Amino acid sequence: MVTKEKLYSDIPPTKLRNKEEKFKPAKTNRFWLTIASLFFYNMLQNRFYAFRYTGEENYTERDKKTPTILFAPHCNWWDGIVLYNITHRICRKEIRLMVEELNRFPLLRRGGAYSVNKKSAQSAMKALQYSVDVLGDLRNILCIFPQGIIRPPHFRPYVFQTGLTYIAQNAVKRYGKVNLIPVSIDYCFLRDNRPEVIVDFGQRIELTDSNIDRKAYTQFLEAKLTETSDQQFKNISQGKMDDYKILFKQHLKWYRRIEQRLKRIDLPDVSEV
Repeated sequence: MVTKEKLYSDIPPTKLRNKEEKFKPAKTNRFWLTIASLFFYNMLQNRFYAFRYTGEENYTERDKKTPTILFAPHCNWWDGIVLYNITHRICRKEIRLMVEELNRFPLLRRGGAYSVNKKSAQSAMKALQYSVDVLGDLRNILCIFPQGIIRPPHFRPYVFQTGLTYIAQNAVKRYGKVNLIPVSIDYCFLRDNRPEVIVDFGQRIELTDSNIDRKAYTQFLEAKLTETSDQQFKNISQGKMDDYKILFKQHLKWYRRIEQRLKRIDLPDVSEV
């Protein structure tokens, strides 16, 4: 008997559960950040063959006195783990990440997660206002999944909720300027029998004017992430991976080493035997 499964829903889980949940801020310290950094890095190494990334100069060449927001699509459970490693191991900052139903995974607060309840606009507003607050601490990078819900891989078109623009607009009012950097994340098989994580940092956007139309600017950010993801897809589909740096790469398994050695052996032409 075949069991049908609904993989994706257009309704956020906190709305489906219709349960009021108290807002919980991030609660980090050096000990727990060290544990989280080792644990989340080890998770990726155990599951993926390599982690490749490019375009990090769009982050490193920013105005370092300006708050930074990374925004990315959300297609699966690994996205948050990948963003954690991006912020801690590439950007060398603490992550602040909005997580629905944080009450089910309370330890994530120790790594930099904070809750959001989308049951009502009033509940969600607490998380948005907190997001603006944490940008004031330049030890943090705020990471946002602006679609507001998990979508299938390579889902198009990107449609954002207006929360990202709200945060950016209010950050400019408070801090004078904010950096927004689109980040595209993909998971694919290249030449190994295990998948790889591919990360592209898109062109940095500097917002200095808070007097913007929220809907129009949200559409502008949608287009920028689409541009980054489309370029990434083109690079992968054409095998243009030489410019990607490597965060980690596993040693080949014994049977893969044998395969590589066999490929280097010049076998005789059977027609000449």
